[in-house]
Amino acid sequence: MVQITVSDEIKAVCPEFVGAALEARFTNTPYSAPLWEEIRTFQADYCRKFTTESLKDMPAIQATRAVYKKCGKDPSRYRPSGEALVRRMLKGHDLYQINTAVDLINLASIAYGYSIGGFDADRIAGDTLTLGIGQTGEPYEGIGRGPLNIEGLPVYRDGEGGIGTPTSDHERTKLTGETTRLLALVNGYDGNREQVLACAEYMQELLKKHAQSDGGEIHIY
Repeated sequence: MVQITVSDEIKAVCPEFVGAALEARFTNTPYSAPLWEEIRTFQADYCRKFTTESLKDMPAIQATRAVYKKCGKDPSRYRPSGEALVRRMLKGHDLYQINTAVDLINLASIAYGYSIGGFDADRIAGDTLTLGIGQTGEPYEGIGRGPLNIEGLPVYRDGEGGIGTPTSDHERTKLTGETTRLLALVNGYDGNREQVLACAEYMQELLKKHAQSDGGEIHIY
C-alpha cells in the first residue's frame, strides 16, 4: 500500500485534518449505465433537499475553503472540486461523464462534500505520498486544464512532484481506461473522522457494484 504522510505545514494550518485512502484492483469501463441510473436518481433527490444556498451549511466544503484561505489561495477562483461538483449538480446540470472510476468518485464527492483525489496507483512514482502546500512556480499540469498555479494549494507529491490538489489532479496519474489499480484519497479538512470513513466506504460499495466483476481486492486505511 502507498504510504501517506501529512507535512508539518499542513498540520499548522489544519491540525484537525483527517484523510482516508482506498486502494482497489478493479476493471474500469468507459461508461456504466447502472451507475448513471444511480447518479440521476441521486441528483433528483439531492436537488429536492438542497440549493446553492445550502453550501454555507456544508462543513466539508466550508472547511476546505477555510484551509485554502489559510494557505493563501482564493477558493472562489480556484474552486475545490467537491464544491464545484455540488454547485454543478444543484444548478441542474448533468455531471461530466468521464469513465466509471471517475464518475463514481464524483458521486461520492457530492454525497459527502469532500474533494477526493483519484489516481492510477501504477503511475505513482515511488511508494510514498506527502501532503504539503504548493510553492511558487511549482510545475503542475491539471487534468484538462493545462498548467495550473498550485502555489498555496494543498498538494500530494510523489517522487516526481505534485499529483493531486483539491482543485485538480495531475495528468500524469489520471484514471484512464487502462487503469487497473485505483488509489482514492478523501480529504477531511473538517476533521470528521466518521464522515471521511463513511465516504471511503461508499466508494467501496460503488466499486463493488459497478467496477468489480473480477472480484478485485479493496483496502481502506
